[in-house]
Amino acid sequence: MSTHSVEDIKKSSARLRGTLLESLANPVTGALDEDDQTLIKYHGSYQQDDRDIREERRQQKLEPAHAFMIRTRTPGGVVSPEQWLELDRIATTYAERGLRITTRQAFQFHGVIKRELKATMQAINAALIDTLAACGDVNRNVAVAANPHESAAHGFVHAQAATLSKHLLPNTRAYYEIWLDEERVAGSGEEEERIYGDAYLPRKFKIGFAIPPYNDVDVFAQDLGFIAILEEGVVAGYNVSVGGGMGATHGDPETYPRLADVIGFIAPDQITAVAEAVITTQRDWGNRILRKRARLKYTIDDRGLETFKQEVERRAGFRLSPAHSFDFVHNGDRFGWVQGHNGLWHLTLRIVAGRIWDREKPHLSGLREIARTLLQVGDPQQPPEFRMTANQNLVIANVPADQCWHIDSLVASHGLGEHVQASPVRLNAIACVALPTCGLAMAEAERYLPDFLTRVETLLDKHALRDQPINIRISGCPNGCSRPYLGEIALVGKAPGRYNLMLGASHQGTRLNTLYRENIDEAAILAELDALFAQYANGRTSGEHFGDFLVRTGVVISKSLSLELVA
Repeated sequence: MSTHSVEDIKKSSARLRGTLLESLANPVTGALDEDDQTLIKYHGSYQQDDRDIREERRQQKLEPAHAFMIRTRTPGGVVSPEQWLELDRIATTYAERGLRITTRQAFQFHGVIKRELKATMQAINAALIDTLAACGDVNRNVAVAANPHESAAHGFVHAQAATLSKHLLPNTRAYYEIWLDEERVAGSGEEEERIYGDAYLPRKFKIGFAIPPYNDVDVFAQDLGFIAILEEGVVAGYNVSVGGGMGATHGDPETYPRLADVIGFIAPDQITAVAEAVITTQRDWGNRILRKRARLKYTIDDRGLETFKQEVERRAGFRLSPAHSFDFVHNGDRFGWVQGHNGLWHLTLRIVAGRIWDREKPHLSGLREIARTLLQVGDPQQPPEFRMTANQNLVIANVPADQCWHIDSLVASHGLGEHVQASPVRLNAIACVALPTCGLAMAEAERYLPDFLTRVETLLDKHALRDQPINIRISGCPNGCSRPYLGEIALVGKAPGRYNLMLGASHQGTRLNTLYRENIDEAAILAELDALFAQYANGRTSGEHFGDFLVRTGVVISKSLSLELVA
C-alpha cells in the first residue's frame, strides 16, 4: 500500500512518467504499482477489477481480476465513420462489454488486461484519437452542445471548444513516450507546465459549452461553463459560469453538489484568457491538503464568489461585462431526424446508458453497418460523422436526404429504433457504469436502469402519466458521474439494492434535487413514487414538470440556481 499522497505522487512523477514502464512490464501481476495507478489516470485509464468475481477469487487466494478502463479524449464527441469502425475493432479485439458513451461525450473501453494495454492505446492513437488528459487532475474532455451542423453558430461554438481543449492539454511528453514509443530526449521530465504547474490541479476540472435554449451538457454542473449568446444567429459572446460540480460523500456535510454561478459575459476571442485565468486560480487557490474539498466549487465557497471573480479578471487582464439574458427549455436530447443548416440530415438515436454491444440487440453490428454505409454515400465536402451526446446518446450526422431511408432501415433491422416508440422517461434516463467494474460503486446503476424504468413506466401508466417527460438518473455512488443531483427523480447508491431517493430538480438543469428518503430498497422507492405520481396527476398545472410540481406543493424544498450576478 502506497504511503504517498496524490500530491506527492504528482510532484515526484517526472511529469506523469513515474514507473509506469516498469509496472507495465512486470509479468507477475495484472496490476500496476500503487503510485502508477494514480498516474495512469492522466493517460486516460483507470485500473479496475471485476467485482462480480472478486470474492470468489479471494477465496481461491488469487489476486483480483485486474483490468483497465480506457477513456478517449474527443472534444464534443466527434468521430468519423472510419474512426468508428476502428473503435469498434478495438473494442471487439481488446475490450469487454463493447463500447460505452460517457456523460462527457467520450468513449470508454472496459476490461482491457495489462499485457494488452499498450497495444490498445496504440490502436486508439492509430485511429487519430488519443486518451491524454481524459482522466486525472487536469481539464477533462470538453463537453459541447451535441450537433454543430444544426446551424453555423453551432459549428462556431464547437470549433472554439475544440481549440480550447487542445490549448489546455498538458505539455508533458510522457504519454507519447510510454504508449507510442517516442524517444525520450534529454531533459524530459522537466517540461514546463505553464498552465498546470508542477503538481497539476488539485482535482479534476470540467468545461462545458451550451447553446440556449438547450442545456444538453448540463452546463451548470461544470467547473467552467460557456453559455453561447446568439444575436441574429451569430455568436455574440458567452456568459461565463463557474463552480459547478456533482460529487459528494454520504454523511459528510463538508461535501455537496453545487450548481455554477454566472459571473459575466465575454467576447468570443476572450475564451482562452478566461479559461486560463479560472484554471490557474484554481491551481493556486484550490485545497491541496483535503482532497475531498479540492474541487473548484469549494474554492469558490471558501474564498467567496466576488473575490474569485476579481482574481479571474486580474489574471485575464480585463473585466467581464454584465451577463446577457438567456433561457433553457430542457437538459435532454432531441431524438429522430433534424435537418441542419447545410441541408443534410441528422438522426439522434437513444442508447440506453450509453452501452453499445451485441447483447440483447445487435446494436454494435448495426452501427458498424451504418458506418460502412456512410463511407459510401457521404459528401466529401461535408462528410458524415458520429456525434456522442452528454446524455449518452448518439447522433448520426450529415446524412444526404436520399440516404435517410437506408439509415432508417438499418436502424430498424438492428433494434436501434428505441427513440421511435419509447416513453419520455426511458428516452431521458441516465446511469453511470457502477458494478461490476467501478471500484466506488455501492449499488447497481447501468445494469439496473432498464428494469427500474419498466417498473416506473408501470406506475406512470397507472396514473395516465406515461407521456410526461420526467428526467430519471441513477448513480451507484454519491460521486455524481451520471449527474444524479440534476434528476427530477434520482437514485444514489447507498448499499447493494438500496438507494437515497432524490427528488425535485428542474427540467432545465437549473435546480438541484433534494434528499427525500434515505437508504431505501426498490419496494419502498416504488411505493413513494406511486403516491407522488398520484398527487402529480391530480394536482399539476398545465405544462408543469414533475420536479416543479414537487417544489411548488412543498413536497421537497429545493433552491433554484440564482442567475443574479455578483457586482
